[in-house]
Amino acid sequence: MSLSGTWSYPTTIRFGAGRLAELPEACAEAGIRRPLLVTDRGLAELGITARALDILEAAGLGRACFAEVDANPDERNLAAGVAAFGAGGHDGVIAFGGGSGLDLGKLVAFMAGQTRPVWDFEDIGDWWKRADADSIAPNICVPTTAGTGSEVGRASVLTNSETRTKKIIFHPKVLPAQVIADPELTVGMPPAITAGTGMDALAHCVEAYCSPHFHPMSQGIALEGMRLVLANLPRVMADGADIEARAQMLAAATMGAVGFQKGLGAVHAISHPVGALYGTHHGTTNAVVMPHVLRFNRAAIEARLDHAGPYIGINGGFDGLLARIETLNAELAMPAGLEEMGVEAAAIGRIAAMALEDPSVGGNPIEMTLDNTSRLIETCM
Repeated sequence: MSLSGTWSYPTTIRFGAGRLAELPEACAEAGIRRPLLVTDRGLAELGITARALDILEAAGLGRACFAEVDANPDERNLAAGVAAFGAGGHDGVIAFGGGSGLDLGKLVAFMAGQTRPVWDFEDIGDWWKRADADSIAPNICVPTTAGTGSEVGRASVLTNSETRTKKIIFHPKVLPAQVIADPELTVGMPPAITAGTGMDALAHCVEAYCSPHFHPMSQGIALEGMRLVLANLPRVMADGADIEARAQMLAAATMGAVGFQKGLGAVHAISHPVGALYGTHHGTTNAVVMPHVLRFNRAAIEARLDHAGPYIGINGGFDGLLARIETLNAELAMPAGLEEMGVEAAAIGRIAAMALEDPSVGGNPIEMTLDNTSRLIETCM
């Protein structure tokens, strides 16, 4: 392990029940006077979105909304969003929703003033320096799910519709200027979305904690995030109106995204191409893959998870955590394997090759090869 790293931590987070009412104040602090609220099609019709638009309108900020956002947004969604941003004369974005709405909203604000294609800003080396930083509009993130943590990220995931690959687009100014994390907005999540996004948060924390990279601050945050998910996801599944447990899950989701500055691994490296090729829910895919990746990495992570067990409330160290995740998957009615999610055995080789190209693969504790990755995906089927 090299004791060297470059670390970055997030922005102002207005956390707590009822804090959506502070949206106009957050806009003022971000310098936004004509916001465009970006969300997904499903959320656009719900009461929480209408409430956000009412708050904006009452404050004299208009009620402009763009909702042409797919579950796995691509460059066509982005182009439409940028066009709406320009046509409305907007000067900032409120990204509202789960991972898809947050990721695309952040990219609309980022790309509104750029002249190069979005793929020129993929998270490779210093490609982010190609952007015209002065033309990046500010964004405010308002998560309505507790999983992705995109609200505290400097990057967004975007699917290339032609190659059917997920790309990570990065720039420091993609980081939201403000975050409103109001657990009341997560109360109405359907149980399947609560489960899938919750397991996404757990996967972020587990992979970050197990990553071999040196980042003790993120490792500590990931450890606490694991504890919060394991303690509170069953509570919100039992009672969706449990606002305290909802708040703890929202905190854990944010912590997972801060934590994975330390790295992700094979869970996400596999989940990204599966989602790009088959349109599967990201968190649910992570849940299905996670136990198999833990077994695959056992030799490199067992001692670390043995150490974590007492703190996160798990007896039996590595074996105890593995059993708890498998039990949780069963309780949440997660698919038994990728095949049940529509993944075809004939695609294993392609998924493995795509996984090895995914930026997450570099954080896996055991080096990934085409052979061992293919065999790992076979076990996930």
